[in-house]
Amino acid sequence: MAMAKYDLTPRIAPNLDRHLVFPLLEFTQERELYPNDQILKAKIELLNNTNMVDYAMDIHKSLYHTEDVPQDMVDRRVEVVARLKSLEEAAAPLVTFLQNPNAVQELRADKQYNLQMLNDRYQIGPEQIEALYQYAKFQFECGNYSGAADYLYQYRALCTNAERSLSALWGKLAAEILMQNWEIALEELNRLKEIIDSKNFASSLNQVQSRIWLMHWSLFIFFNHDNGRTQIIDLFNQDKYLNAIQTNAPHLLRYLATAFIVNKKRRPLFKEFIKVIQQEQHSFADPITEFLACVYVNFDFDGAQKKMKECEDVILNDPFLGKRVEESNYTVVPLKDEFLENARLFIFETYCRIHERIDMGVLAEKLNLNYEDAERWILNLIRTSKLDAKIDTQTGTVVMEPNHPNVYEQLIDHTKGLSGRTYKLVSQLLEHAQAQTAR
Repeated sequence: MAMAKYDLTPRIAPNLDRHLVFPLLEFTQERELYPNDQILKAKIELLNNTNMVDYAMDIHKSLYHTEDVPQDMVDRRVEVVARLKSLEEAAAPLVTFLQNPNAVQELRADKQYNLQMLNDRYQIGPEQIEALYQYAKFQFECGNYSGAADYLYQYRALCTNAERSLSALWGKLAAEILMQNWEIALEELNRLKEIIDSKNFASSLNQVQSRIWLMHWSLFIFFNHDNGRTQIIDLFNQDKYLNAIQTNAPHLLRYLATAFIVNKKRRPLFKEFIKVIQQEQHSFADPITEFLACVYVNFDFDGAQKKMKECEDVILNDPFLGKRVEESNYTVVPLKDEFLENARLFIFETYCRIHERIDMGVLAEKLNLNYEDAERWILNLIRTSKLDAKIDTQTGTVVMEPNHPNVYEQLIDHTKGLSGRTYKLVSQLLEHAQAQTAR
């Protein structure tokens, strides 16, 4: 229960569709972060506003250790079944059309043509198209995510209302996430991002809120997709998204920081991210962000060592970072080992930059390893050319080789930085000019 203090579910849940909260509650229940009864009550509360009545009944039986269920649940089930049948009948003409491969071939990319054709040849009008949306939405609320995803996809192909189409896209994204179709979910996420970034919102606050929702939903995808740890940096680290995080959702820094620690592909952006950690270290406290502050801002290696242990606990008890994988009779958390390995490397690299000769015993302590393991770990770094140093076995020290910076490399680095700043400046000027034109 002590680990609940690091649990971000109460902060994340308000930014998710209620169906997406269930996997988080399942995880917290499995990890016993809260009393079981408390989680079961939270599940029933969530289910009250869905059509998953049978699931709610099962949880009620588990919570109160009874086979009886309240009459209002029984009545609600009858109501849901009747409503489902009614919606099914209303959407039936369009559903029948969509299930006919020969008929579907008549559809074109031109939505107006499709609407006219459906009306003229099949007597399917706006009412049936609206019924398909309501039927898809109801299927989603019942927990039939596969059916909902199919109908929402088909609805969007016919819908001419931009707001409704956007709502259907959010629903489709949620359904794909819940079915764990990560490739398709990523496509829908990118589609949604494009709309959010280009749409004219009633207010800039609405746009910021949409970006915050998108980032929260994306966590399911990025920590399950093969290339997710690179893509989370590419999304969260964009100025508009990073500003939204700093202003309204600093807890998301945990996930961006983790991605930077385990990802070597985006290391050039890391230095700028450390500045964000420095700015936010007093407004958001999390062992993972505090670890980076200890190493790169305060050079507090004893503090970093303590934080490493806390980081391990955070990862094991986080529903996104603590994903478990079965490996020959063992359950492992792949991200934990990867994180700790890279975290040690961060401490080591920074410590070595400050000292020319390092006592092996002291270093082992800083790395949270025993003497033999630390020696083996450093030898492996030297062998794989990740470290320009040698071990003096007589004195039990690591001796760093002098590393004189190459003037050409320095010039290239500065040029890269200048190019990035120029691009950012031009983008801001263009945005300002477009805003002036719009007025």
